[in-house]
Amino acid sequence: MGSLILMLVGLAMFAGGYLLYSKFLARRVYKLDENFKTPAHELSDGVDYVPTNKYILWGHHFTSVAGAAPIVGPAIAVIWGWLPAFLWVTIGTVFFAGMHDFGALWASARNKGRSIGALSARYIGKRGANLFLIVIFLLLLMVIAAFAVVIKNLLISTPTAVIPTWGAIGVALLVGVAVYRLRWPLIPITVVGVVLLYALIVLGDRVPVVLPESFLGMTPATFWIVALFVYGAIASLLPVWVLLQPRDYINGVQLFVGLILLFGSVLLATLFSATKPEIVAPAFNMNLPEGTPSLVPLLFVTIACGAISGFHGMVSSGTSSKQLDKETDSRFVGYFGAVGEGLLSLGTILAVIGGFKTATEWNEMYSSFGAGGVEAFVKGGGALMQNGIGLPASLSATVLATMAVLFAATTMDTGMRLLRFVIQEMGDVVKLRISKFPATLIVVVVGIGLTFSQGLGGEGGLRIWPLFGTTNQLMASLTLSIIAVMLIRKRRNPVYALVPLIFVFITSFWAAINQLTSFADPANPDWLLLALDVIIIVASVWVAVEAILAMRRAQLEPPEPIDADARLSAVREQV
Repeated sequence: MGSLILMLVGLAMFAGGYLLYSKFLARRVYKLDENFKTPAHELSDGVDYVPTNKYILWGHHFTSVAGAAPIVGPAIAVIWGWLPAFLWVTIGTVFFAGMHDFGALWASARNKGRSIGALSARYIGKRGANLFLIVIFLLLLMVIAAFAVVIKNLLISTPTAVIPTWGAIGVALLVGVAVYRLRWPLIPITVVGVVLLYALIVLGDRVPVVLPESFLGMTPATFWIVALFVYGAIASLLPVWVLLQPRDYINGVQLFVGLILLFGSVLLATLFSATKPEIVAPAFNMNLPEGTPSLVPLLFVTIACGAISGFHGMVSSGTSSKQLDKETDSRFVGYFGAVGEGLLSLGTILAVIGGFKTATEWNEMYSSFGAGGVEAFVKGGGALMQNGIGLPASLSATVLATMAVLFAATTMDTGMRLLRFVIQEMGDVVKLRISKFPATLIVVVVGIGLTFSQGLGGEGGLRIWPLFGTTNQLMASLTLSIIAVMLIRKRRNPVYALVPLIFVFITSFWAAINQLTSFADPANPDWLLLALDVIIIVASVWVAVEAILAMRRAQLEPPEPIDADARLSAVREQV
């Protein structure tokens, strides 16, 4: 099968999901009400609660949830073959991720912008919710520490990405002022912002920045990690309109330009190039390298972002719900945000299975489990762009590396803001009020402490990362259980949440048990990961039981009073 056919099938599935399934969810399941007063208006404070244009909010939401994960996950998972990865990305995006992200945004907006932790306390029970706050804390800590290491590695390995990475901050500040203070039209601002960003990419390609072995008394690796945490702390404290929203919005538009270049390269190379972008990877890899785990259940936790991810629910309920201008915008922001990430995962799959010249070259890249990743994406995608649209290999690599860095950075600063919220919620549990400044300081200290725990090169940032996949997916099942309880209370059909809930919980719990046995290997035990995995498993079982009991109670209790959205839906159905 050629890359073009695979691309067209994937694009058709995403288009159908947004045009058909998301519209069904909006009308029949969530019953959105454009007159509902969202938390952004009810609790507006100009810092976290800010009514936002849906296109700008989509950019923030999409780039916050995307990060490097929809690149890394699929680029590793194709080792089992391209077909399982393709099916999970497309089906998972349409029926799992879209429903989950859309639902988390709706659920939080209906509860004054409360986070998943607070929602679990209300709808599942305080016993499980308090324990799961620890899991949420660990998940966010994994994200900010690991992404700091990913960005550091890219800035060192691809020095041409340094100028556009940091220059994007200046572009974002200008966009924020133009939109919120000068009130200029969005379209010309967008065009100018994207042009400036790509001008920085061209400049960076010509002027690579390589730090000396000692810079301000630090190695390049140490300096970049410290700089990233300082930036993340400042970004997480600023009002969202100053940097977070405009940066994420411009990054989102930039990603779509990058995806158009990537997909366009596949199309043009197929139609006009003598070297067609044929798929050199196997559909099912029957010659897996030694030590590769089984496809089931590991595929479903290796590809999280890009199919379904618990981190998305945390972003939806942590920041996006506080900026939702109208409830009806949640379909575009939530569901189409998931589709955008699915498109990035699809582009990654095309790059790593069709960007290599021969099967031998592909097998060399995937010589062991965990190989590939961002390196395979940049190399394969760069080759596709060079072949399809004639973009020089160096510039292609800069475009793709900058894309990966910018998304990882937006996820990192959003993760730090969310972790600050979680620390404040944990303080509330023990009756200790923690303001945003000390909470942010705790985030920075703990994050840097973990990242440097095994050396100043940042090796500790990936210390607990092996737990991310299972923890992340178990978080997704928690979010889906909250959505299911809300639907049952409103006497709506919960099956659209229950089906992905059951599937995700079984596969992620199975994966967590498999990891438990590997961490407890007598020949090479890892006591830290073993202890954390036990905590995650116990918390998951606890919350699962609490969720089942909550659903049962919701069935037996009287239905919630008919609210505005239900009345509106009834009128529409009568008409």
